[in-house]
Amino acid sequence: MKSELIVDVQEKDISIALLEDSRLVSLQKESRNQAYAVGDLYLAKVKKIMPGLNAAFVDVGYEKDAFLHYLDLGPQFSTYSAYLEECLKDPRKVPNISKFKKEPDIQKNGTIQDLLQPGRQLLVQIAKEPISSKGPRLTTELSFTGRFMVLIPFGEKISISQKIKSTEEKIRLRQLIGSIKPKGFGVIVRTSAENKRVAELNNEMRTLVKCWEESIQKMQRATPPSLIYEEDSRAVSLIRDIFSPTFENIYVNEAETFTQIHNYVNLIAPERSDIVKLYTKEIPVFDHFNITRQIKSSFGKTVSFKSGAYIIIEHTEALHVIDVNSGNRSKATNDQETNALEVNMRAADEIARQLRLRDMGGIIVIDFIDMNKPEHRQKLVEHMREVMQNDRARHNILPLSKFGLMQITRQRVRPALDITTSESCPSCFGKGEIQPSLLFTEKLEEKIDYLVNTLMVKKFVMYVHPFVDAYVKKGLISLYGKWRRRFGRGFKVLPDESLAYLEYRVFDTDHKEIDLKEESDMNSSHSKSRTRAANRDK
Repeated sequence: MKSELIVDVQEKDISIALLEDSRLVSLQKESRNQAYAVGDLYLAKVKKIMPGLNAAFVDVGYEKDAFLHYLDLGPQFSTYSAYLEECLKDPRKVPNISKFKKEPDIQKNGTIQDLLQPGRQLLVQIAKEPISSKGPRLTTELSFTGRFMVLIPFGEKISISQKIKSTEEKIRLRQLIGSIKPKGFGVIVRTSAENKRVAELNNEMRTLVKCWEESIQKMQRATPPSLIYEEDSRAVSLIRDIFSPTFENIYVNEAETFTQIHNYVNLIAPERSDIVKLYTKEIPVFDHFNITRQIKSSFGKTVSFKSGAYIIIEHTEALHVIDVNSGNRSKATNDQETNALEVNMRAADEIARQLRLRDMGGIIVIDFIDMNKPEHRQKLVEHMREVMQNDRARHNILPLSKFGLMQITRQRVRPALDITTSESCPSCFGKGEIQPSLLFTEKLEEKIDYLVNTLMVKKFVMYVHPFVDAYVKKGLISLYGKWRRRFGRGFKVLPDESLAYLEYRVFDTDHKEIDLKEESDMNSSHSKSRTRAANRDK
């Protein structure tokens, strides 16, 4: 199976698509302008204690105070607190955590006012990013995440990923980590550490310990609120969890992000660093790899698959519901039972893909086509478990109920990805009236004239819908050719599948979008219409 990662870096967000044999199986999208990222460390100050919530509001420099609950202090809070006090007392000396006295764990049912007071300085970590008007959620149970392990200061426990099934490998990793782990640190061994050599694990262990030591030194010189430790860039942090040495290519369409990802891959798998490639073509990278078309067809309420069959996906507050329908299958057999089994098996393949693609978490209920034979029902359950094996999220699949329903619980890795495939009209902004479609090319010509002769922008790329691109370039004497002879050959018109039919976008040579204020254009066209109508009335 050929696996590829495609990284699309835009001004406001970054999208990472995972392709298996050129088929989209996973899509992650993150905003680039969020002020806080999970894993960042801050030196903060307690602002207010809330006994009723058993929590505290903490100032980390955000417009809304962050939230720290008692349960997020961690059992080793007493040791953490004593160590922090020692660090802040003498900024010239960094206490050795390996020799620091371990304090008893705090009570599970304690109260936060017994441990914190307003004005207290804390080293906190972002556990949950701010949502809407709420501030970020914090924890003082600090951790540093690497490719093979998670380092936890003030702990001693070594935990092994449950996805590592081999007992011998678990014993080997536990003994190995125990021999290289400094005292005063706990470690969670990740699935990617399976069968890795001691040199690789030891190298990452030292890197994470160094991150901790540098964070403490920076904290001693800082005044709250201050950013102490920043997680890797969003592109690297996204790739860190899904990277596999089996990837054949990683394409990135932006130079800075390409360098970050190349350096990261070179660090964890030097022999595979050449798989990271910079995409430099002017056609959008998602269009080039046919990802935009797959997104349009894979998201939405109804998803079709083999031979006319389809599934309907509904989202509710408590669960996701999926209904399987055979549709008007062209290859339907005379045997209804065999036909139902075949549709259900193909539906299971598509559902497993949809769960990963949309990152649907919580409870998923699937209404398969009824089957009477027990062996067919069992075969479907086994097939569903097989196709879900590649899913990184923890999940549990229950057998079919007597009503033919399958229940799946799946870990919420991040909020479910909801992409709207219907397109809002870019010409009327939902008002219901647009300019004549035949005049759209005249509008494009006006925009090019405005850019070249008024704004004096000679080099730019105008992206339009593929149908429009084909229309302006048809024939030996095309509109595109006329435009380039009139306005110069510094600009290009290229197709972009993500655009609506009468939508266009313009980018300069630095790939920064040029805002041409379509709303004002529309208003001016209305005013022209009103002027013409007034002249007729006269």
